[in-house]
Amino acid sequence: MTLRPWRRDAPLFLRIFAWMLGGVAAVQLLSILLVFLLPPPEPRIFTLDQVAAVLRSGRDASGALVVSNTAPDAVLPEELAPRLAEMQAHLAQRLGVSEDRIVLRRNRPRLLLIPKGPPGPMPMVFKGPPGGGFGGDVLRARMGALRDARTELLFGDFTASLRLPDGSWRSARSARSGSVDFWRWRALMWLVAATLAMAPIAWLLSRRLARPIALFARAADRLGRDPRAPPLEVEGPPEIAGAAAAFNQMQARLQRYVDDRSMLTAAIAHDLRTPLMRLSLRLESAPEPLRAATENDIRDMEAMIAAVLGFMRDLSAPISRQRLDLRSLVESVTDGFADRGDGVTLIAGDALVIDGDRPGLKAVVGNLVGNAVAYAGGAEVELGAEADEAWVLVSDRGPGLPPDMLERVFQPFFRMEQSRNRETGGAGLGLASARAVARAHGGDVILSNRAGGGLVARLTLPR
Repeated sequence: MTLRPWRRDAPLFLRIFAWMLGGVAAVQLLSILLVFLLPPPEPRIFTLDQVAAVLRSGRDASGALVVSNTAPDAVLPEELAPRLAEMQAHLAQRLGVSEDRIVLRRNRPRLLLIPKGPPGPMPMVFKGPPGGGFGGDVLRARMGALRDARTELLFGDFTASLRLPDGSWRSARSARSGSVDFWRWRALMWLVAATLAMAPIAWLLSRRLARPIALFARAADRLGRDPRAPPLEVEGPPEIAGAAAAFNQMQARLQRYVDDRSMLTAAIAHDLRTPLMRLSLRLESAPEPLRAATENDIRDMEAMIAAVLGFMRDLSAPISRQRLDLRSLVESVTDGFADRGDGVTLIAGDALVIDGDRPGLKAVVGNLVGNAVAYAGGAEVELGAEADEAWVLVSDRGPGLPPDMLERVFQPFFRMEQSRNRETGGAGLGLASARAVARAHGGDVILSNRAGGGLVARLTLPR
């Protein structure tokens, strides 16, 4: 027994889960790469001496602080208020002014205050021998050292303000780093690149999910046109294979139902011939007027039975397809009507080669042209093709049909003229049989009223 690959037997939900998990993992991997390959720029760190010098002179040659003559905003209660107050006191000492003339506030939620120490990385407050541990007296001692540390360095978005002797204010605000904006642009570009990288995976997943649905849609449309259409292939994930098997079973049940109904109707029509034959024999001794009228009725009934049997045969008989020239087939039909003196014209156009059953299609075209001749006295026939479809138009200049009758005339035994007289309209099975044959070929027959009066019958067939 040959084992098929796992990817062919895996359930559909597991495939979707694997694809989505893989996509999320890929996005996370790209995010990790972003962190490692595009580290954010180091922020500028300011000392209180730098801030004091700028506030004292009113200018900053480095451009790291932006000086303005604006009054500070009101200071709101916040988490770092004690540390800010301590920083304000140290800044006032360096400027040699009272604390009420200094305002230090943060402009954004993130203002980091760094303990006093040499420039460079943030000091390791908890650094110690491995055996020292982090609990008990050691931890309390180190936490106390952190609380006692003087905050001398700060970075982030802050504003330091000094009230001058004349009552005006001088403020110094940390300038926004251009490298930060550049880093954000690089991160955005990385995000766009990651999205583009994931797009093919998303497209492939969507195609895999949509393909079985499209196959079912085409199969359902094909089943509606041809009940004997080939069944679906039972393959793919278990869910898809199970749905395909259920669809094939439904198609088989529908076909059995249609066949049973057709056989029942054909059997009834066939069995009616026997009592009709007996009636014909008994009429030999009947009076002449009665015999003539009854014989006419029997002939009409026999013609109707023949029409029913022909219709059932068109519905149930398998189609023998072969390559044929549709133009040649239509020409043979129109030539037959023209030889009888009927007003039938043909615009043949180029040769159109299709796959089809020649006797069945010839009967369809003959029925459409015959209806036009019978009800309008003539017909105009035209052939053409569009993409993967060939079409035959049979137009006339007759009275046309009411809009609500354009579909009803395809119902079996429906006739506009209700007398059932064979001389005035037949049994009402011609158009029903024509549509059945056309749909068995994968095409259709559609009627529409013609502009200026008349009717147009359009026969479409796949190429």
